[in-house]
Formats: sequence, structure tokens, C-alpha cells
Amino acid sequence: MTMIGRMAMLLAGASLLACASIAQAGTVRVTIAEYSKDTGPYFKEAAEAFQKANPDTKVEIEVVPWDNLQQKLTTDISAGTNADLSIIGTRWLLDYVSQGVVAPLDSYITPEFKASFIPTFLSPSVMDGKTYGLPIAASARAMYYNKDVFAKAGVTEFPKTWADFQAAAGKIKASSPDVAPFGLQGKEIETDVYFYYGMWSNGGAIVKDGKSGLDSQAAIDAAKLYKGFIDGGLTEPGVTSYAREDVQNLFKQGKVATVITAPFLSGQIKKEAPDLKYGVAPIPLGPNGKPFTYGVTDSIVLFENSKVKDEAFKFLAFLFSTEQRTAFDKNEGFLPVNAAEAKDPYFADDPDKKVFASLLPNAIFAPVIPGWEDIAQTTSNAIQTIYLGKGEIEPTLKEAAAKVNGILEKK
Repeated sequence: MTMIGRMAMLLAGASLLACASIAQAGTVRVTIAEYSKDTGPYFKEAAEAFQKANPDTKVEIEVVPWDNLQQKLTTDISAGTNADLSIIGTRWLLDYVSQGVVAPLDSYITPEFKASFIPTFLSPSVMDGKTYGLPIAASARAMYYNKDVFAKAGVTEFPKTWADFQAAAGKIKASSPDVAPFGLQGKEIETDVYFYYGMWSNGGAIVKDGKSGLDSQAAIDAAKLYKGFIDGGLTEPGVTSYAREDVQNLFKQGKVATVITAPFLSGQIKKEAPDLKYGVAPIPLGPNGKPFTYGVTDSIVLFENSKVKDEAFKFLAFLFSTEQRTAFDKNEGFLPVNAAEAKDPYFADDPDKKVFASLLPNAIFAPVIPGWEDIAQTTSNAIQTIYLGKGEIEPTLKEAAAKVNGILEKK
């Protein structure tokens, strides 16, 4: 064998050893949804702590704005360049499962690990008896109200029903003309959900018996209720120009007296508007008198094409330790998904979080059905049409229901 041949063999052997070393070490890539400015720093610190305890594994964190996440994942999955782990909206999970792109986690989950979760938040990620994700973020919804504005209007107790709330809104308008009584979201993510609050309180359902509930009497009554607030000058002007964050900002600025949103607003108020006196109450009840809230989870999933599934799940287990979960949920203002975490005084003794926690037994989750994003967008489009006065309530809702039924039938 020539010198060049021996050198080639040596180089090839060295290359194979290097590749084996890299494969053994493992690199876990993780795509993270950005919930706040603290999201990236938390996950990078968590990755560093994990790597310190597991020097053979490297963790690479990529933080993506929430509004861009779904499109990025769609593009990456199509190209086969997706990360090993990613946060997703749980409502997307069924589509991913049906496409075979996410891996079940059951072979990794021990009975003890499973028992550490609050079942309400783990169950949305279980399909056909298999667990396809873990609840990385959990939330519910309630109504925040400005105590000073309500007191000025002579409203001493927060209204329990929509009828009482509407009467209180009239008093607020009269006593504080510069403050909109009801902060109503009208664009972007969860515009449909803001409408569902009124629909659920009237006993409606998003989908019932495989058909859309948008043409139900409950939906019609909800649309009339919200349109009544708009036409009565009881909301901020131009509601279809305001996304969730916009309405929350109006509340922090004292420009709206109420807003329906998640637990994380409490933390924002404490940091950004510490002098604002506010309370948290259940969403007003409708004629059926049944309490409810919107339950929300985002999941973190393991992709089927990952070459480092063992290492990836090990990092997942680290993220779901009580210490890490507590740090993350305190950071972001989410509800605990871990039963041990829920006992922390930060959650157990916080009056705001107690309100949200009390509503969880009656939580309604978005249905886990194919085509959910198209259904949500169809609903939002119809609601915006009604809010803008560009369509009559019943025909607009019936047309939207027909479109949703078409989506449901295709799937």
C-alpha cells in the first residue's frame, strides 16, 4: 500500500471516530415560542444547567416569535430541517399526529413522571391512548377589572351576570367618560375565543355532533350581546383594530375598565402599572348560570425524525422537574402543570391565581380536531364582519357555520 493510501485510511478512520464521537455526544435542537422577553434567557439558562449535568449532550435553543411559529414549523417540517423538540399550540397537535411527524412519548414516561402532572393539563395531549406532548404552558381566562373605576361608578361588587355587567358598564360610561367599560378584542389570535366567552355563557358549543355551533341561538345571542356593547359606546372605539396585547395595554393604562385574559397579565401589571388597583373575577354568567373558563395549553413535542430521541426526552424530563417548572411559570405568569409546583406559596397563596385555579374544573378547551386553525380564522372573520356592521348577525353566522361544516366534512 502506498504512503498516500495509508494516509487516506488513517484520515478515514479518524473521520469515522470523529463522527462517532459527535453522534455519541448528541446535539438536541429545540424550537421555543417566545412568550415574553424572559423566555429566551430562561431556556438558555436551563440548557446550560442541563449541559453541566450532562456534558455529553449539547442543547441548542432557537427562540421564535409566537406569531411566526406555525409558519416556521410548517416550512421546517416540509424541508426535513425541523428541530428535535418544539413548542406548539396543542390545537395543532392532531394535524401533526395524523401526518406522523411527532413521536409518542409513552415509552419514556414512567408512572411516577405521569403522576407528577395535573391531569387537566396533560389530557389534551393524549390521543388514542398515546401521549404526544407535554404541557409546557398552561393558562385559563378570567376578567380583570379596575377597582377605582368601578368604585367611582358606585359598583361595589363585580357583576356576576352579563345583564348586570352591561348595567354596570352604563354606570361606568356615565361616571368615567374617558374610560371604555368593556375592553373587547377584535383582531389576531384568540379573536374567536373572545367571542366564545359570550357563546359559552349562553350554553353554546364550538362544535356539537360534528357540526359548527356558529349558527346556534347561543352564538346569535352572544353576537347581539357584544354588538350591543359596541353600538352602545361601551367598548373602545374600533375594536377590530385591537389584538389581545393591545387591549391588555389599554387596561394597564387605565383606558378600559375590564379585559378578559390570562394569569400573566397580573405579573405585567405589577411590573408596568404598580399603582393600578385591580381585581380578578370569573367571566360573567349567562342565562344557564354555569361557570366556565377557556383552558389553554401549549405542548412541547418530540419529532419522529429526531436522531437523538433519548437525549431529547432527557432534556424534557429536566424541564419538567419541579424546580424548572416553578422557575418557568413564575417567569411567564402561567398556571402550574406540576402538582408539586402548585403547592409553592407563589401559586397557592396568590389571590389572582386562586381565581383562575377555581375555574379549572369547568374549563373548556378548544376542540382537538383537524383544520382547527381554519375554523378559528373563519369564526374570527365572521365576528369582525359583525363588529364592523358590514353584515347582519344571523346571515353572517350561518354563512360562517356552513364554511366550518365544509372544513369538518373534508377532514
